Order: sequence, then structure tokens, then C-alpha cells
Amino acid sequence: MAADLEKDGTPLKIHDLRPAPGANKAKIRKGRGEASKGKTAGRGTKGTKARSTVPVGFEGGQMPLIRRVPKLKGFKNPNRVEFQVVNLDKLAALYPEGGEVTAEDLAAKGAVRRGRPVKVLGTGEISVAVQVKVHAFSGAAKEKIAAAGGTADEL
Repeated sequence: MAADLEKDGTPLKIHDLRPAPGANKAKIRKGRGEASKGKTAGRGTKGTKARSTVPVGFEGGQMPLIRRVPKLKGFKNPNRVEFQVVNLDKLAALYPEGGEVTAEDLAAKGAVRRGRPVKVLGTGEISVAVQVKVHAFSGAAKEKIAAAGGTADEL
């Protein structure tokens, strides 16, 4: 590997490096006497912005936005379980000859989405015996499935 050389052919040394002229400028020291940017330190004269701090969201005495907008009522329960619902009439249409029904079967047939809990509700009628194994049932759905000769088991 060839060494880096200066214009006159001598090797370039790290202690000879200097920043380009005008690259390093001294920081402006505001408020340090009349000779520099003293007195108002670039803030103009008087007024709120010339003084120390202004509260975040302060709008010059006008009612701030955070107090103008309406408050949200109630709260959202982070532990709520949201079920995908399937009614008995849908089960009767999907399984006309009866048989075993699971959440995976329902997902495969497009009635629900995979990976989320399923609840069977009692809207509609079912006349065939089905063995349903899902996460939850309504009381009416359990009664109607049992009356048709099927079983309702929760996972």
C-alpha cells in the first residue's frame, strides 16, 4: 500500500493536518457583555419571547387547544376478549349433514379468521346433530344444539 504524499513528495503526517480555512468558527457567546451579542442576546426587546420560558401550549391567553377539544368519556378495557361470532343458522348452512365442528374447521371454510376466539350464538335454528368445540357459547345456542342431539364443548 503506497503512503499518502504531500505536493512536494514528503509523506503526509497526522500532526500536519489542519481544518480548511473558515471551517471552524467560534461559537457566538450571547449575553456576555455589550462588546459581543450582549444586552438582549438576539431576542429583540421585551415581550414574552424575550423573557425566560413560555409554557408549552400557551397561546397568548387564548383558550389553549388542549382545553378547547372535548374530553373522551369512559375507558377502553385492555383485557377485553373480542370474540368472532357464528350463529346457528350459519352452522346449519356450513354443516348440513352434521358432524364435528372446531374453530379451525370454521376458519378453513371462511366463517371466521384464524387465531382469534370464536363464540356461537343462538340466532336461527339447527336440526342436525353437531359436536361443536369452540371458545364460548351463548345459553340459547347450547340449548338448541343439545335439543338437536349435538354437544357444545368449550375449549
